[in-house]
Amino acid sequence: MKKDILSYAPEELSAEIELLGEKNFRAKQIYEWLHTKRVHEFSNMSNISSSLRTKLDEIYCINSIKIVRKLESALDNTVKYLYELPDGNHIESVMMEYKHGNSLCISTQVGCKMGCNFCASTIAGFKRNLLPSEMLLQVYTAEEDSGKHVDSIVLMGIGEPLDNFDNVVKFLKILSSETGKNLSLRHVSLSTCGLVDRIYDLAEYRFGLTLSISLHAVTDEKRSSIMPVNKRYNISQLIKACKDYMDKTGRRISFEYAVIHGVNDTAADAEGLIRLLKGMNCHVNLIPVNEIKERNYRSDRNALKNFASALEKGGLNATIRRTLGADIDAACGQLRREYEI
Repeated sequence: MKKDILSYAPEELSAEIELLGEKNFRAKQIYEWLHTKRVHEFSNMSNISSSLRTKLDEIYCINSIKIVRKLESALDNTVKYLYELPDGNHIESVMMEYKHGNSLCISTQVGCKMGCNFCASTIAGFKRNLLPSEMLLQVYTAEEDSGKHVDSIVLMGIGEPLDNFDNVVKFLKILSSETGKNLSLRHVSLSTCGLVDRIYDLAEYRFGLTLSISLHAVTDEKRSSIMPVNKRYNISQLIKACKDYMDKTGRRISFEYAVIHGVNDTAADAEGLIRLLKGMNCHVNLIPVNEIKERNYRSDRNALKNFASALEKGGLNATIRRTLGADIDAACGQLRREYEI
């Protein structure tokens, strides 16, 4: 089987090229062809000798994904992509237009193991982790198709990023490399349901990205009922890891809270959230829950507004997430599931 050359970080590609008996500068040339000029064939690398191009083609492959469905919102220019991977599996990404630029929400796994009750991504089950190249190609393919520059990236699509830790770390290194897309990781957000051991691991890299914690409840009993991960890592352990992350990185944490009517949107829930997070350098992102046919979850607009108001009065920085792509079901997981049924 050929090696996936797009998944090599710069230092790894240098080591590979040196093993082929080539000078180190060749690795930089090849890396630029792959990640700046984004060629699909080794034969297009015009400043590389034909003999080296042939050798590269014998040993490596340039991975690719293809768009099989594309939905464009008539409301706000949001674009939802369904991609097919080389092995026939499918993933999604969503391009969103903001005043500060274009943001792409990408997937990190095919399916998800975490089993959160309100999430469409987990219903079809987990298939496999995505390779670094398959995460990068969501960015490259969306840019090529749209003609737009991706200014920020959110790892909040299908899958749990920290469950695919090593590949996600390598993706971040490639994404931010000077000879690649060179995107500052301050423009990257990574969302996790709360894999505490990996939060500690991530803090050691000091990437500068924004860590988003899917909290969604303030008691262990309630959180465990909608998020099985809480049975493994409870809220106290999670908050301790978050404080360690902030201490090590100096970065503010964002807490995601899907407001589910009749489940976690009471005045007592708001008071509990204030007690839990008060004094932390954080932001609370209140999310109207996405309605999916397999679950009877929904958000109540008035309850959502009252919840946000209570948090602000309690001293927390809280906003209600703007809903984008409502006419195309832009929440990740829904399009893949419908396509594969």
